[in-house]
Amino acid sequence: MLGTLNKVILIGHLGDDVKMHYFEGGNCIGRFSIATNETYINKSTNEKITSTEWHNIVVRNKAAELCEKYLSKGDKIYIEGKIRTRHWQTDDGVTKHTNEIQATEFIFLSLKKDSSQTDKRHEVEEDDDMDIPRTRDTDTNNDIPF
Repeated sequence: MLGTLNKVILIGHLGDDVKMHYFEGGNCIGRFSIATNETYINKSTNEKITSTEWHNIVVRNKAAELCEKYLSKGDKIYIEGKIRTRHWQTDDGVTKHTNEIQATEFIFLSLKKDSSQTDKRHEVEEDDDMDIPRTRDTDTNNDIPF
């Protein structure tokens, strides 16, 4: 394989509710963390060990609004995305950085009594626009059987 790949797949539980940030022009982003757990048995002590890893997730525009509306702390979610490193400078001049997962697809996995969105796959467009609904083109007149 000659190319490279930046792809992350996670299934985890939200550590807190989605935090929204709004910008001029109507765009927005949502940020939340999810926890993934790994469990194994320590062979020398037969002790069950659980290790938790936290992941910072970023969703944009319509995807952010969906997450804010339907997700809450503790909910289970499937995330596909890519790793991005964000850099910023504090007021006292110190450069900071953090690694985030920019979600490209997600599926709500927690069952909600009031939600018709549960268990539905959501694809995030690269240039997701607030006003334009995105659909896939399907040609219903296509007679090709594959």
